Amino acid sequence: MSYEYVLTERDGPVGIVTLNRPRQLNALSSAVLTELADALEAHERDDEIRVLILTGGPDVFAAGADLKEFGARSVVDMMAGNRVALFDRVRNVSKPVIAAVSGYALGGGCELAMLCDMIVASETARFGQPEINVGIMPGAGGTQRLARTFGKAKAMEMVLTGEWIDAQTAERLGLVNRVVPKDRLLAEAKALALKIAAKPPLAVKLAKQAVHKAFELPLSEAVELERRLFYLLFATEDAKEGISAFAEKRTPTFHGR
Repeated sequence: MSYEYVLTERDGPVGIVTLNRPRQLNALSSAVLTELADALEAHERDDEIRVLILTGGPDVFAAGADLKEFGARSVVDMMAGNRVALFDRVRNVSKPVIAAVSGYALGGGCELAMLCDMIVASETARFGQPEINVGIMPGAGGTQRLARTFGKAKAMEMVLTGEWIDAQTAERLGLVNRVVPKDRLLAEAKALALKIAAKPPLAVKLAKQAVHKAFELPLSEAVELERRLFYLLFATEDAKEGISAFAEKRTPTFHGR
């Protein structure tokens, strides 16, 4: 498929989607979010792709929502359009998604990065929720995911002041996995992706699901879900292959079955 606002490519088992609206600092209009979700879902359907990378390029990830699109919309207009539901399509991708963030990841851009399963950030990355500065607030999960990552106090400070944090602070607070030089961003994200792509795909998908449920369910229910998923994997060929390879001291070959 061809897109106007995103670029897609494949590097072996890794699918890469790049936001491509540089003059607008990759502002997240409805059209951009729709194409982004379409591109990620196309990679999701490709059985040869096991891990996805989402990036905005070397200079900016996404500087926020396209505020011009909001205009004079009413509450009814916003609810009927349900623009933020487009973020749910990103969240519902079952394959691991790594955000490769350079430059600004603000507002909807920060929320988009947090929807991904891991974040590799360049030294230039900046994260924040500045919606308060224009009279609104985060609406695509920013308040909830920041609070679950940072705790109440730091999340409250970021949301209520609109101030952003740099990449090093984001790493220290647990928002990003690692901080790398700008010119190594995509290479480091690919290295992480390839490490995960070498693992059994079904186990990866179910493990991702279990980790996400840790933030959504009470502990007893989350542990019970984990146990069911654990048992389920013993029905897969990959589990049999992995256990046999371990016993035989050889490298396993996984097929996602």
